[in-house]
Amino acid sequence: MRFIKSFLAALLVAVLVGAVVGFGAIEGWGRKRLVPAGETRQFASAIAARLDQDSKGNAAFILIDGGVPVTEHFVSRGAPVDRDTQFQVASLSKWVTAWGVMALVEQGRIDLDVPVSRYLTRWQLPAGDFDNEKVTVRRLLSHTAGLTDGLGYAGFPPGTPVQSLEDSLTRAADASPGAGGSVRVGMEPGSGFQYSGGGYTLLQLIVEEVSGLTFNDYMTQTIFTPLGMTRSTYILDEPAANVAEFYDVDGSPATHFRFASLAATSLYTSAGDMARLIAAHTGSPTGEPAGRGVLSPETLQAMRKPHAAQMGADIWGLGVMLYAPNNNGDFIIGHDGDNEPAINTAVRLDPATGDGFVLLETGNDLMATRLGGEWVFWTSGKVDFLAVTMEFQQTLKWVAIGAGLAFLLTFILVWRLARRRKSDAIPLT
Repeated sequence: MRFIKSFLAALLVAVLVGAVVGFGAIEGWGRKRLVPAGETRQFASAIAARLDQDSKGNAAFILIDGGVPVTEHFVSRGAPVDRDTQFQVASLSKWVTAWGVMALVEQGRIDLDVPVSRYLTRWQLPAGDFDNEKVTVRRLLSHTAGLTDGLGYAGFPPGTPVQSLEDSLTRAADASPGAGGSVRVGMEPGSGFQYSGGGYTLLQLIVEEVSGLTFNDYMTQTIFTPLGMTRSTYILDEPAANVAEFYDVDGSPATHFRFASLAATSLYTSAGDMARLIAAHTGSPTGEPAGRGVLSPETLQAMRKPHAAQMGADIWGLGVMLYAPNNNGDFIIGHDGDNEPAINTAVRLDPATGDGFVLLETGNDLMATRLGGEWVFWTSGKVDFLAVTMEFQQTLKWVAIGAGLAFLLTFILVWRLARRRKSDAIPLT
């Protein structure tokens, strides 16, 4: 009985300590800001120093205060890079795509909550074990449509024909390693979050079917031109001027891939254009409303309403990541992109203040995401969910260490106390 009591007491304390350590890691206990809160110039200098020291390729960084760029810094290992240099930005494409989809919603041409089959004539989701009619545009935007493709697109190298959009949906020939590649409903729609690049390729087809335009032409006319994003396109004309050279993680020149999955991963844009997109989320000094007439302020607010969660934390709206609460009843939002060869991009925005962070880079795996997380913690004191994800293994180690020590110490303490009580209870003869 003494052993059982000691074991159970130790187990209970270990669980509590492990929970506290895990919660503390998620909440940022003990984590230090890169520089003191509010020191904008000092923060910008710290990021610039990191880029100068660690960049193995190209990088374009803009820090935004109240919707206005206050600092810019550029790094290049070849041709010069500036605020207008076009970078391919991988999955950051999805946030911009969501603007295009929501413009059709505002026009009444797309309903967020009807089956997507109503908009499709060129391709349909294959029949399976779940009801395809529960797949809606809302669920595609928020990665809750039950699609289990796991895409991830690796792209097509020069000289290789790019698949048609329909063939890519049926089975992507450029699926990243480990991805199924077939866009299908593999779990109950609406039952939970499952990241799906294929869902955004399906949205690309819906945009083309509804608008009657190619996806890139629609996005240019509806989003890029009205917002003044003159350096943004989903299809790069070749040869093109002022395009960032691609580098791998060892600093060597890398291949420039092309994609059928334009909406999911093929956007080319500049740091300057991303700063314009951030500014468009808030009112302008001249009185223009948030959305700049492309989307209404109400639609922008609806896009950052939580639609998906993991481990109890809201992480996704309609096409936009919800990185962390912003201490003003809203979220720090944006999107990241990550793809081979060593493309990593991060854009963050606090809609309450208009403050933002833009870093587009190639040559370093996840550097932009890590530094974007530093900005979130610096500006809000919150750990963004991508940082939590990347540090999960390290957190588990500290949880295990804390729980293990708590178990051992509690077991020894309870065992000794129980033994002492038993000794005290023995009558003297």
